[in-house]
Amino acid sequence: MIFARLGAVLLFVGVALGAFGAHALRGRLDAYQMDLWKTATLYQLVHALGLIAVAWLHSVSPDPKIRIAGWLMTAGILVFSGSLYALALTGIKVLGAVTPLGGLCLLAAWALIALARLRP
Repeated sequence: MIFARLGAVLLFVGVALGAFGAHALRGRLDAYQMDLWKTATLYQLVHALGLIAVAWLHSVSPDPKIRIAGWLMTAGILVFSGSLYALALTGIKVLGAVTPLGGLCLLAAWALIALARLRP
């Protein structure tokens, strides 16, 4: 299933970006920028695990809300974490205006999972 693969790839990238931030960016970014980087990494890792859960849920439930949740979670990771990574690296403040859209995608994904009829 696509969501298990996406989750694994995003976990891999999240670990790599976390290490990159901790080692290569230390001393190059200020405390605020490092905090943005850490938040982006945390949300990416948590929600990439969520994608693996979506893959499993999709295998046990035919509810289409699960598949929609997977795509929303993928979009949310890319927009939320991606905008924070970009903001941390560039300092372009307008990127911060995009971040809540990613957060809304993540919230919608979890809401759809909660609303899905999960039956084995």
